[in-house]
Amino acid sequence: MTQIVLLSGWGIDARLWQRLTPHWPLHLHVSSPDWPGYGQHPPLADPTDLDALADAMQDVLSADAIWVGWSLGGMLAAALLPYLPAPQALVMLGAAPRFVSDEHGGVRPQEIEAFQRAFARDPQRTWQHFLRWQASGEASPRHAHRCLEALLGNRMPADTATLADGLERLARLDLHDALEQATCPVIYLHGANDPLLPRMERYQPGITLPGCGHCPQLSAPARLAHVLARVADAPTAVRPSLEIVNAG
Repeated sequence: MTQIVLLSGWGIDARLWQRLTPHWPLHLHVSSPDWPGYGQHPPLADPTDLDALADAMQDVLSADAIWVGWSLGGMLAAALLPYLPAPQALVMLGAAPRFVSDEHGGVRPQEIEAFQRAFARDPQRTWQHFLRWQASGEASPRHAHRCLEALLGNRMPADTATLADGLERLARLDLHDALEQATCPVIYLHGANDPLLPRMERYQPGITLPGCGHCPQLSAPARLAHVLARVADAPTAVRPSLEIVNAG
């Protein structure tokens, strides 16, 4: 049975994936483990320790699975490639090798630094602002934000130390080398209107979801599940985006 492991990003736990549940083909085994510090999982003593993170995740990040890492989750999955047996493929969903960019589009270094300062002053309010920001690229941002609120409630899903470290990783991680040296296929999947990503044409193979932003789990769950199922069935045969997206 083909396995897919879904990994959430900053400030959002595994509940993000619930809207995909009715749309998975029966032949897939899908899991959505939380990162340390999220959900019911205790935080790491040192959230910056990649060895400790690998130890904490080794039982759920199987080498027999497709890892689908969304946003910071994709970056953390890529950072763990040198520490764990390689998966069948890594799907970088709404994720690039580097979160910040000086190019047109994406998040500028000064923006993430301002966000870090705001989080240090008022974590709860800054987290809620980030939820709205993530939903802003969807065809109906208000609907996407309401979906997030319905899934998550009004409590941050992780402790402040874990979240602060996640922001630091978004600001500093550069995974170009790790991804270029990956011993598994790496596939970039993103919404065409994602406001948090730089230009993605350089990253191949790539799949673009028209009409979606950073949260296709909310705006197009059936389409996203279909694309991920196609990737899981043949991760080494990914072709240009429109062929895959229009296939179902």
